Amino acid sequence: MHAPPLTREPTPALVIIGHGMAAQKLLEQLVSLSPDQQLPWPVTVIGEEPHLPYNRIQLSPLLAGETRTEGLISQQADWFSRHGITRISGDPISQIDRAARCVETASGGRIPYQRLVIATGSRPALPLPLPAHLPESSSANDWPPGLMGFRDLKDVEQMQAACLAGRREGAGALVIGGGLLGLEAAEGLRKGGLEVTLLQRSERLMNRQLDDVAAGLLEQELRERGLDIITGAHLEEWLETPAGRITGVRLKDGRELHAGLTIAATGIRPEIELACAAGLACQRAIQVDGHLLTSDPHIHALGECSEVDGETFGLIEPIWAQIEVLTRQLLTQPTPPYRNAPLATRLKISGIDLYSCGELAPQPKDEVLVYQDHALGDYRRLLLREERLVGVVLYGDVSAGNALFEALKGGTPLTRIREDLLLMPAEALARLTQDGPPTAPDDPSGKPGTQDMTDQHRDRDTTDKNDNTPDTFEEAA
Repeated sequence: MHAPPLTREPTPALVIIGHGMAAQKLLEQLVSLSPDQQLPWPVTVIGEEPHLPYNRIQLSPLLAGETRTEGLISQQADWFSRHGITRISGDPISQIDRAARCVETASGGRIPYQRLVIATGSRPALPLPLPAHLPESSSANDWPPGLMGFRDLKDVEQMQAACLAGRREGAGALVIGGGLLGLEAAEGLRKGGLEVTLLQRSERLMNRQLDDVAAGLLEQELRERGLDIITGAHLEEWLETPAGRITGVRLKDGRELHAGLTIAATGIRPEIELACAAGLACQRAIQVDGHLLTSDPHIHALGECSEVDGETFGLIEPIWAQIEVLTRQLLTQPTPPYRNAPLATRLKISGIDLYSCGELAPQPKDEVLVYQDHALGDYRRLLLREERLVGVVLYGDVSAGNALFEALKGGTPLTRIREDLLLMPAEALARLTQDGPPTAPDDPSGKPGTQDMTDQHRDRDTTDKNDNTPDTFEEAA
């Protein structure tokens, strides 16, 4: 299926639903790759929020008081007018009329399109069981008072107000979810002066990205900062006032935890209601091909609301790669299709550095290389399969993260640099690149070699082992 080329008439040629980071990056890429940075056809972008576009990645530093709101703004209003882009804010789309090729806004406006890009993003997901009388499909705007997500500027403003009230009234906060978002929210609220309890359903924090050791180091650091952390916490019931305000939770072990504010950070749900109502093919998200085309050749989908080969998206890197493909598609420039690829994760908490990419649980014949410097608080865990890197966990010193990630994506045999891979990973990988193509391992059986580095550095542990017991983990909650 091929999308028809855009023309200058009728106006507008391109309409984008949603004006988050993905939509704004797409606009900037279109401008950058257009002749003289002038778009060849009219564009309209429609956002639900009243704000100028902003960098959501900086919401955590904003909550923690490490940056200011104006520092998050991506572009000022005059940028859009200079490039012939019509920006509509605070008037979300209520309907896509595919037959008429137009969209309708909540205020009743109708905007025609030649090509449509759906970039509606996602909404916070609630952990089960749901609060009374709240359907699972509810948006965060419908959640009862006292319960909220952590997704946009309005959320941060409400959380900052809760910090002021909590300090005055002595009320603390609950954060449900020990993944990236939950940890960032909990640390931001703690820095705002609240007593914070973080609940994680798994037995370890960031259970999708970290092994037991790295998760233990992270938990120890956060506890020392003042966070109360409960792992293995299973929600039994929400505590509510007669008026319906959430005041805490009851766990399955009988404990009741009370708070003035509860943050749900247990994942996201792609915003696909408009697409489903319009009859586009959807599963967990809007199904698109490698050119980001939906089941309608005039409609694309992008970012957290899209699904490619069964994969959905919550990190920036794959969405940026999608934008590269879609930009050239819209400008009719040759481009290979988007393909899913390994992802890297890095925590955004001041003073804590961790990096994770690739697989976490080893297969029976995999090799696990581990290095730890107790004095410096550094930890590395590399997962090898047939002498190739397939998984990385770094805590403390993460300077080699990007180099290791590139080696993982490239599938480069690492036989010649095994002895230095743990102690000096970046240097070893650089030397491997300089030395040229790898040679075959000396051992014709292909069995991984071993090395002894346990006594090279005081307070440092390195191990090289075949681990036949895969790690197990449940989905973060």
